[in-house]
Amino acid sequence: MSDHGPKRKPRPSEPDQARQSLPGARAEPDPAGRAARNRFEAEGVPESVRGGPVAGSLQPQPSVGRDELERWLADELCLARFRDYCPNGLQVAGAETIRRIVTGVTASRALLEQAAARGADAVLVHHGWFWKNDDPRIVGMLHARLKLALRHDLNLFAYHLPLDAHPVWGNNAQLARVLGLDPEMAQGKPGEAEVPVTLDADGLLWTGRAPGLGTVGDFVRQVEQRLGRAALWVGEVEAPLGKVVWCTGGAQGYMNQAIEAGASVYLTGEASEYNTHLARETGVAFVAAGHHATERYGVQALGQAVAERFGVAVEFIDIDNPV
Repeated sequence: MSDHGPKRKPRPSEPDQARQSLPGARAEPDPAGRAARNRFEAEGVPESVRGGPVAGSLQPQPSVGRDELERWLADELCLARFRDYCPNGLQVAGAETIRRIVTGVTASRALLEQAAARGADAVLVHHGWFWKNDDPRIVGMLHARLKLALRHDLNLFAYHLPLDAHPVWGNNAQLARVLGLDPEMAQGKPGEAEVPVTLDADGLLWTGRAPGLGTVGDFVRQVEQRLGRAALWVGEVEAPLGKVVWCTGGAQGYMNQAIEAGASVYLTGEASEYNTHLARETGVAFVAAGHHATERYGVQALGQAVAERFGVAVEFIDIDNPV
């Protein structure tokens, strides 16, 4: 989740893999590669992010129409369910035909430069633009990002709460997979698969167990090892580990709900000052493992699903973020 607006939520991939290429990459003739390099030089794209030849193709490549992809994503992610702090779906229209997609956590300028360098037709992210409390003017950082996207005819697709909540591809589901958590499940509608038990109406606050781990200290060590970074945490190392409640991103505001649900530990991405006192005074451990770090996996799973459905080339690029 993002930290824009009220989204400090009162409201496949290996964890350490920087980027993942999926089937469908185009073979490029050398003249096209030279033309692409000349274009990058003229437009000031840094050499460090240009990548290899990106223009042209030896053989026709699988593609999907922009509007078809938008409709499929809207249906699969159930956009109509959510009241969000930003527009979900196509935020910037680019090329009508999409053959190559770059995915990432946030639609930063660095990610757009990488996408342009790879000849992408679309960028698919969790954190897009046009947040509820942002300055509505197209100036400064947003102007530079938008100019880059338009110059390279890049589509920008962004999915915020719908990607947090998806029961298979979502950030919470994928973080559970990476950390080895066992989500609590309940029977869905008759004839349908089980669904995760959540503690809020939007399906953002998940609950479950951490099989094979006996203490809070064991849990923190596993989180740090699987995510490849140190966590900020408050609690007793030898405290017994029982129910785990988690919500990725900036969800420190949900800690009281986790406590009321009987959690022994609450895991999210970011921390606020009051989380320390809640942990010390209730005995419920608090773990903040990084906003970016906890939300790297949903967009990768979604990109994999797009590649499998349409056959287009999809590549995840991890733009490092220590927060």
